[in-house]
Amino acid sequence: MLKIYFFTPFLLIFIWSAELHAQSQSFLSLYKEQLPYFQELITGGQYAEPPLNYEGHPYFQTRVFEEGYLLINGIKYIGVQLLFDENADVLVTFHPIYKQKILIKPEKVEEFQLEGGKLFRRFEGNESFPKHGNGFYEVLKDGKIKVLLKHYKEAEPTKEIGKYTYKFVEDSEYFYWYEGDFIPIRKKKQAIKSLGLNKKEVKSIQKEKDIYFALEKEKFILELAVLREGKSDEFNGFYE
Repeated sequence: MLKIYFFTPFLLIFIWSAELHAQSQSFLSLYKEQLPYFQELITGGQYAEPPLNYEGHPYFQTRVFEEGYLLINGIKYIGVQLLFDENADVLVTFHPIYKQKILIKPEKVEEFQLEGGKLFRRFEGNESFPKHGNGFYEVLKDGKIKVLLKHYKEAEPTKEIGKYTYKFVEDSEYFYWYEGDFIPIRKKKQAIKSLGLNKKEVKSIQKEKDIYFALEKEKFILELAVLREGKSDEFNGFYE
């Protein structure tokens, strides 16, 4: 996979040009030279900041830009300043010339990774899920049977009278994914039934790993997916 350094240092795809002007051309001028290309490729306009009367923030984990990577058209752009807005389900980067946040076109993004190794990928086929948005899901397990986590935030009215009239409230939902099919996992029974496992197998893994759905939901869901992939009979789809 081709890897390109984005912004710091700038794109390796333009390294030949950068080397020719290394003594006279700064990072900023290089960016200006290639700006039309990037506007066409990834920018979706200026990002609108959340209202000041909203408590909290709409971003994943932090309101501060994180250095990560973008995968677009099979090309990995490394060293990109990223913010993931969970409320709007959009990815934001920073414009180094105008000092402003700009949107990255969701349809251009195949996947992205934030600091700490959090991997997100864009999926289609789950549009009936009200929080599907642009289709960005965290990939917790990237095997034949994938375990996905949908992060989202909603703006809810505050109960107290004061500076803030709304607040951002975070929630998430787990899914199994296989060849384009999504199965939401809200209950222990759903996880077991959808993978075609029996109670005896599940009890064995619970005892071995000392995990319980009510206490360690994510770990339980992950372990069942690993268990199913490790079975001798081939997995051909979810069970209703």
